Amino acid sequence: MCGIVGYVGNRHAQNILVTGLRRLEYRGYDSAGIVTIGDGPTLLRAKGKVAELSSLVMKTKRTDTIGIGHTRWATHGEPSEANAHPHQAGDVFLVHNGIIENYKELREELDNHTFTSETDTEVLAALIDELYQRKDVKLENAVTQALKLAVGTYGIAVVSPKEPGKIVVARQGSPLIIGVGDGETLIASDASVLVGHTDEAIYLNDGELAICTADGVELMDLASQPVSARVEKIGVDMAAIQKQGYDHFLLKEIMEQPTTLRSTLNGRVLPYEHIAKLGGLNLTDKELRDIEHVVIIGCGSAYYAGIMASYYLEQLVDGLSVEVHVASEYRYRSFHLPKNSVALIVSQSGETADTLACLREIKRRGVKTLGVVNAVGSTIAREVDGGVYVHAGPEISVASTKAFTSQISAMTIFAVQLAQAKGAGLKELDEVIDELAVLPEEIESVLTLKRDEIREIAHKYANYNHALFLGRDTLFPLALEGALKLKEISYIQAEGYATGELKHGPIALIDDKFFEVMLLQDNWLFNKSMSGLEEVKARGGHILAITNSKKDIPAESIIRVETKLDMLAPIVFNVVLQLLAYYIAVEKGNDVDQPRNLAKSVTVE
Repeated sequence: MCGIVGYVGNRHAQNILVTGLRRLEYRGYDSAGIVTIGDGPTLLRAKGKVAELSSLVMKTKRTDTIGIGHTRWATHGEPSEANAHPHQAGDVFLVHNGIIENYKELREELDNHTFTSETDTEVLAALIDELYQRKDVKLENAVTQALKLAVGTYGIAVVSPKEPGKIVVARQGSPLIIGVGDGETLIASDASVLVGHTDEAIYLNDGELAICTADGVELMDLASQPVSARVEKIGVDMAAIQKQGYDHFLLKEIMEQPTTLRSTLNGRVLPYEHIAKLGGLNLTDKELRDIEHVVIIGCGSAYYAGIMASYYLEQLVDGLSVEVHVASEYRYRSFHLPKNSVALIVSQSGETADTLACLREIKRRGVKTLGVVNAVGSTIAREVDGGVYVHAGPEISVASTKAFTSQISAMTIFAVQLAQAKGAGLKELDEVIDELAVLPEEIESVLTLKRDEIREIAHKYANYNHALFLGRDTLFPLALEGALKLKEISYIQAEGYATGELKHGPIALIDDKFFEVMLLQDNWLFNKSMSGLEEVKARGGHILAITNSKKDIPAESIIRVETKLDMLAPIVFNVVLQLLAYYIAVEKGNDVDQPRNLAKSVTVE
């Protein structure tokens, strides 16, 4: 959600901070601000885009070499300059990601501070300042003492003109990364900020605090005990966070799926040897054979990827029971996991708060956890017992596309590996392995051949206010995902349903304000799906059919997907839905990379 940047070194901090905030714009935000310290503090804040802040910076042009910055996504208090970060309390300047749950109680105790915002963050800044004013208290001591009194989640960076050479950072439930450079140190909530400055970083763990100076980093816990720092390589290059000629990051990420999917499959799918295997699961062959139950946990697109993967797991692994849960609900349920269970924890960012909470509770119960994660070095990736990076690369656009495709593919490999461990017959598994191997080129073909056609059809449906997405079997979770993509970026109210559920409610909605996306795969359920289409047509529906069938289909519009795939054909259908949502949103003039009210990574409840 919110973004944090920080810099201490020998270069002009304002320029580095603003550039870093621009790289964090994709996360979703409503205001931005920076503070730098030289002869004194220079605090600049603005409601709206980073461009508004940048114009303020151009007027001040400070040469200060230390500072912190922030992009805010409103939680406590409306979007405004007063509620924007950094917040000042006396000699303390603070930026904060997360929520301080007991801020009201703390605020009542802070009589000496006059509050100017509605935020929980200003309360934390005032608490730190009150402790900092005591004799001989260093900034890091004041921060440590304040965090012991605070309840909630946080990633914070703190500076003070009293100690102008240091930035104090700490984390609990909200990611922070420290970039280690030559004579400079950078702070970020996302590795993309560090690209071009350094390729070495320290990923802060929960309960850790760091004192950052131009000369290096000192780590400790909240008991002020030293902690060893582990410096890791950042696996992101500059090209991955640039548009490279595309109008939007979303289109770039849709179009690069053949490449990113090859990265997901590389070394894991070997069709000539009939092998599909994930390294890093940290499970023995016996442990794989003993698995009887799989639970898949995710939010948003990761949840829908889990639903689709559950179909493949059930089809490929005899006798396996599978359940899929949305993390924000599962974390509060009195759930039971049977013996010989394993949990797949699915998250693009690896920082999703609800998913992380589920992971920790499942681990507490002694159940093995496997991560299906995109972001290298993320909290979930570090806390699971084993798992897989999907290697989709940085996903800058808020709406997830390439990560969704890679998540399904990685979990399908897991299904094959599990089936092989249990001694399943080779013929069906070989067919799936063969399909996985050619999936990138099948997607590439559709993206190349159908892009212009989809753009024209999108123009036809851009003025509708509502949409229904309908599909059966593995096309049902695809209907859910297609509806999510459309509503996220076009703001068309869209719902996904299983086609067989039409007569259980949604058919009542069909009128001239709706259009219907019917997903039709030419398989054993084709005729049943066609019955649903006829029911919609009979009620005056405006049907857009997406199908791999060459049969006659009485729809208003048809996009025929040419693919030789069978089981994995829905993954190819999915890129059509992504392009459809993209071009409808563009037609409506929306900000497709940064849709309103949304954030890329939901790191607080």
